[in-house]
Order: sequence, then structure tokens, then C-alpha cells
Amino acid sequence: MRARTLPMALGCALLVLAGCAGPLSPVAPPSAGQAAPWPERLHSLLPADVLLLGEQHDAPDHQRLQREAVMWLAARGQLAALVLEMAESGHSTQSLPQGATEAQAQAALQWNDAAWPWKAYGPVVMAAVAAGVPVLGGNLPRAQMRAAMQEPAWDRHLPPAALARQITALRDGHCGLLPESQLAPMARIQIARDASMARTAQQALRPGQTVLLVAGGGHVLRSLGVPTHWPENLKSKVALARVQKAQLAIKTEAPQAAGTGAIAPADADAVIDTPALPPRDACAELREQWRAAPRGQR
Repeated sequence: MRARTLPMALGCALLVLAGCAGPLSPVAPPSAGQAAPWPERLHSLLPADVLLLGEQHDAPDHQRLQREAVMWLAARGQLAALVLEMAESGHSTQSLPQGATEAQAQAALQWNDAAWPWKAYGPVVMAAVAAGVPVLGGNLPRAQMRAAMQEPAWDRHLPPAALARQITALRDGHCGLLPESQLAPMARIQIARDASMARTAQQALRPGQTVLLVAGGGHVLRSLGVPTHWPENLKSKVALARVQKAQLAIKTEAPQAAGTGAIAPADADAVIDTPALPPRDACAELREQWRAAPRGQR
């Protein structure tokens, strides 16, 4: 990949996973025969060394579910750490007191509000800080992304069918706008990011407790994401928050949660459905962003 294409490629890699926050809507209560309400469903997912909670980034309900999971686990003394895709590895709140301010937490995590709105994720972070639970950045640092894009070893991490699915997710998630030559390097970034989150979670393990890892839906899937980097003796569970209806696009199908398409039963232990979001043409938004970008960054 030519160096001048890197800024746009990195921006697109984040766009697959990032979204805009909208108005909060309550999760509908279960009817007869449905699963127990959240967070009581956590009972069925424990014990686990790591609980992976996948989200759609522009769904405010999903961040509310995360905050409730943090509070539920922490109140029972079961939460070892909160690991976030939304902050880079190497940054944490471990040195902060329970009474730390939001500004202190953001500084400790080197929070990038342009990529991950603090308004959406701050309540999740601060629930852990207030409970005395460390919050750890898990994402691959941006400074390491270029090297990851150029590392062919990542091409061999997933089985061929899974790698093809990852590449298809990137192609569809960017509405077919990416040059084919950029897809393999961007898949390497996704896999490297999963490896970084897996490593951070493993380092936070504590006997008898659970590490809660929050990331985009595609990152938590057992056949594609973080769990593919676990050792065999690590016990993990996957809960996937899912918007009930996919967002609408006019001519090209809009990206789903991390562009992963249908979820195989083996990929998640629980699925938490939340109300539909207002329709939006995500592909039209992306095309407009590309038109507005400087020529050398397209």
C-alpha cells in the first residue's frame, strides 16, 4: 500500500467499528418464554475468566448494558478489570483513586473523544473507577497500525474461510468503496487489534473473578475475533448486544455490527436484542466523507 493511502485506510478501519451516538431508548422487557432481563442474564454466563460483551457502537442502549454489567459484577466482587477497545493498550486507570474525576480518567486512558465519544462511554468507565476496578485500554496503539498492515504473518492466523469472512466484512462495511488492494492490510489490522485486546485481558486475569472486555460485535465473535487468540485453558463467554433491525441504506446495504453479517450460534453464548435505531444511509454518509476528503487521503 502506498504511504499516502494510509490516513484514509486507518480512518476507514475505525469507521467499520465506530458510530454516532443517538437518543437513549429503553430495552423492552421480556415477554413470556423469553430470556431473563439484563443484567440478571449474567448468572448464566458465569463463571468465566473473561466475559466479552460486543456492541454496535452507535447504539446507546449497548453502552447502558455495559454500565449495568460493570455495576452488577463489581457489586458482587467478581469484576477483575474492565478492558476496552475504546482506549489503547498501555493506558489504564489503575493508579487512580475511587473518587477520581472524569477528567482524570480521560487523561489516564489518553481518551480520544473524536473516535469514541466520552458522552457514550464515560458512564461505563466511571462505574468501574467508582467501584475501584481498573479500566485497561486494550486496542492496538495507532503507532503500531502501519507495522500491522505490513505483517503477512497475520494472514495465517485465521483459517481461510474465516479470513475470507473478515475481508468480506471489511468490503461490505465500507460499501464497496475500498480498493481491493487495501482489504488484506486492513484485515491484518483487525486481527492485530484482537490480539492486543486478548493479551490485555489475559494480563488482567484474577482467580475467582471475571475480566469484562467491551468491544465491537465483530471483535468478540468466537470464530473471528479476540477468542481466537486465547489459550485452550482460558474459559470465556460471549454476549452480543444486537439492534433488532438493521439500519437502512438506499442503494448499498449499511454496515451491521462490525460488518459481520449473520451470527452463527457457536459465535456467542447470549444475544441481547435492543430496539431499532432511527434509519440512516450509512453508505451515503461514507461516500460524502470521501468526497470531502483531500485527494491524497482518499
